[in-house]
Amino acid sequence: MTITRLWMRVVLATGVGLGLAGAAQAGHDTRQGQAGRPDQLRRGDRHRRLRARRDSQGRWAGFNVDICRALSAAIFGAADKVKYVPLTAQQRFTALQSGEVDLLSNNTTDTLQRDTALGLNFAPVVFYDGQGFLVPKKLGVKSAKELNGATVCVQPGTTTELNLADYFRANKMEFKPVVIEKRDEVLNAFFSGRCDVFTTRRLGAQRRPAGAQAPNPDDYIILPERISKEPLAPVVRHGDEEWNDIVRWVVYALIEAEERGHHARRTSTTC
Repeated sequence: MTITRLWMRVVLATGVGLGLAGAAQAGHDTRQGQAGRPDQLRRGDRHRRLRARRDSQGRWAGFNVDICRALSAAIFGAADKVKYVPLTAQQRFTALQSGEVDLLSNNTTDTLQRDTALGLNFAPVVFYDGQGFLVPKKLGVKSAKELNGATVCVQPGTTTELNLADYFRANKMEFKPVVIEKRDEVLNAFFSGRCDVFTTRRLGAQRRPAGAQAPNPDDYIILPERISKEPLAPVVRHGDEEWNDIVRWVVYALIEAEERGHHARRTSTTC
């Protein structure tokens, strides 16, 4: 069973089991703001493959989508009352702060600066990852410490960009960044040879999004170094504690449901 399928079942079981009343929107009070459109929750998504994608019927699916479905089920009694808003890494925090979206459920790393200076609240961590380096085998390197002078593709507005600079500085190496905002475009740049290295979270380095013109995957390797710790979690704004509580406890419920082995099929036959 894939992790996405497992969490989808957990989501459905939790939604039925919790039955929380209320609604969700951002603004000054997420639940109060939802009164004008009580049947929909808005969610920001950064188009991460295997995490958030459209299936063959145009429906959103993936690990982080399932968390949104759980919230929708807990609030509205139906898992599909969610509007998905594609965002880039640079757009996401502004969209959340302005109220364009109610929740970021994507690959957002929980950091002190984001929690305090940006006015955000992070729910419990749902996935741990770490940053790595993807390189073509023909480059002939076996370690990230051999990358002195390399050209590195990276996305802006991410902890990845900051970690990259810190790592090279700490190891007294130099690099030339190729900064491209959209993931598909930065991967296309890497596979076309514009840069020697693509750096991202290690899970991201193992998958290829639609549109990236990758040659034979066997021609590439992920270097062994993991240069950061990336605790990834859903995000809401400071100041709406009731909405923060809902998101936090739905995530806790998902974790508890998984530990207990609950899934949609079992729950639907006993309710």
